[in-house]
Amino acid sequence: MPVLQAYNISHQFDNGEKLFQQLSCSMIKNRVGLVGRNGVGKSILASILSGEQQPSSGTVTLPKSFLVYRQQPSDLLSGELSIAQFLGKHHVLEALKQVEAGDCSEHWFDVIGDQWDLLIQLIQQLEVLGLPPDADFPCARLSGGQLARLKLWQMFASDVELLILDEPSNHLDVQAKQWLLASMRAFNGAILLISHDRVLLRDMEEIWELSGLGLQVFGGNYDVYAEQKRTELQAVDRQLASVDKQRKKLAVQAQRNREKAEQRAAQGNKLRQAGSHGKILLDAKKDKATASSSSRSKNEQLRQAHLQNKTQLLKARKEQLKGQKLYLEDSQSHAGKVVSMLDGVLSFGRTQPISFQVCANEKIHLTGNNGSGKSTLLKTLFGEVALQQGELRLNTPLYYLDQHFGTVQPKLSILDNLMQQCGGLKASDARTLLAGIGFRRDSVFRLGYTLSGGEKMKLAMLIISHQPEQPLLLLDEPDNYLDLESKVILAQALCNYRGGFILVSHDHDFARESGVQRDISL
Repeated sequence: MPVLQAYNISHQFDNGEKLFQQLSCSMIKNRVGLVGRNGVGKSILASILSGEQQPSSGTVTLPKSFLVYRQQPSDLLSGELSIAQFLGKHHVLEALKQVEAGDCSEHWFDVIGDQWDLLIQLIQQLEVLGLPPDADFPCARLSGGQLARLKLWQMFASDVELLILDEPSNHLDVQAKQWLLASMRAFNGAILLISHDRVLLRDMEEIWELSGLGLQVFGGNYDVYAEQKRTELQAVDRQLASVDKQRKKLAVQAQRNREKAEQRAAQGNKLRQAGSHGKILLDAKKDKATASSSSRSKNEQLRQAHLQNKTQLLKARKEQLKGQKLYLEDSQSHAGKVVSMLDGVLSFGRTQPISFQVCANEKIHLTGNNGSGKSTLLKTLFGEVALQQGELRLNTPLYYLDQHFGTVQPKLSILDNLMQQCGGLKASDARTLLAGIGFRRDSVFRLGYTLSGGEKMKLAMLIISHQPEQPLLLLDEPDNYLDLESKVILAQALCNYRGGFILVSHDHDFARESGVQRDISL
């Protein structure tokens, strides 16, 4: 029996725009990966499948028990809950403290039950997860990766039938990703994974791809899916070539038929002028030829319309299969321009002094476990956070891109965001750049707040890479919200970029493909 089913579900925005229509799916496998380009509606589909949001039409059948992990920033970062309170263990821990202090009230014993070693177990588990071994530690002081691990750990410890995980590997370091993979394998229930992480997707039994053409199911894991996509693209190219050949052949034949008809008409006119044939006979032949020509022309038009429709369908499918492009502005040489830190102590994360030097055209991979201070270091370089001690020297312009795409203005259109923040960029050039990352025609007038995480990231990358002063880029996990194809495209663009950057990313394949020249480890 399927774990999850959906029948003819659709989603329509308040302005009448339809995101997707009449999608049906049946989750039979225990491990299913949902993929698709940024902005296609994966997270909205997940919220509909989880019952958090009602579809515009259609029905969803859910299991009796399930949990959903969301990629959005958690409200825990602005709250006052401790780790113990978040996990719902604070009552037992408080009872243990009271008994240890000498209070032998029966109430405390009832609360504790058989959980006398809870504190020891909890501290051990927090250490395994790479979290502070303190049950009273505030959740608001955890890094994004640490908070993700805490929330995921709580979910994997449950006995629900289904977990819906929306980008669970975002912000996780290498060790945490290995823990996530092991936890997913050990979980007894079913998992619907929305992700662009190839490592996780290789562990799936089936891949669902959401695109503008609907929901397509691919049997097997990510590698099988990728191979099937390559094969399908080759097949579409062959079909397009065949249809184009047929259209050209039909056009040539139509031209020949017109020429023959014109020749017959000319001969008929000569005979009529010569008077060697009767007028009635010539009129009959003319009517027959006209009818035949009309019928032939109608058939040719129908065949051309059929081939044109087939071409449009094939081109629409190829548009979903082919790669996009992301052009980063080439920078000039920055000889002599450097960023250096001498015995710097960060305000958060690593407590040991840091010393390093980066040339403005170097490509650096900034590595370290969750909570080690990578984001704090980038913010320190950019001037948002002060050093506790030490010396920082900057001899080149910098541009910082945070994890939440703050450079994209929510009330400006996509086109205005690019043009207003990139001095001297012409509208035609801006449109060409935007078309390369999937924003074509009227879509360039969409406002910033309507964009998905991946769409914001791609727009932000265009903005920061087309600054007139050609800065050193400070990139804080720019690949987190990108779809699989866009990750590859961004990596290629960064690799070909003549300027420099300091990149924070837990995806070592992405960092390597981006052309990093050396690592700085915290």
